[in-house]
Amino acid sequence: MNEKIDNNCIFCKIGQKKIDANIIDENENAIAFLDAFPLTAGHTLVITKNHYAKLQDVEFDEIINLFRLAYKILPFIEEGTNVQGTLLTIHNGKDSGQEIPHVHLHIVPRKPGDGGGAIHSMFTSNHRLEKSEMMRVFKSIKEQSERGH
Repeated sequence: MNEKIDNNCIFCKIGQKKIDANIIDENENAIAFLDAFPLTAGHTLVITKNHYAKLQDVEFDEIINLFRLAYKILPFIEEGTNVQGTLLTIHNGKDSGQEIPHVHLHIVPRKPGDGGGAIHSMFTSNHRLEKSEMMRVFKSIKEQSERGH
């Protein structure tokens, strides 16, 4: 593993086991532990052991291991918290709400009446686009995608 550690990052310290955490499981590139400030019982974080601020910066094998670990522990989280569903989210960069600039996947056990909502409930306004604006955005993204290949 190519070590990319930020000694000032709390998640890097947890990944290196320099700070105690309630670790559920880990693999070569990722570690899962209970969130210290949970939204619901069983709220778990799955992080890369190496330091990356955004998902697109992560080495491909490390992304695979991040999601492999999440996939492995999801049924245990749901069974252990007696829920039928979980919310999985990644805040990808500060503007998206990322508070710690280290890639981390939130696994939040959900049940009816827990106070949470659908992703659309996170926003106070309805961002419906006119068809022309939707097509402009689509073409811009598509052009960037084609340049990237």
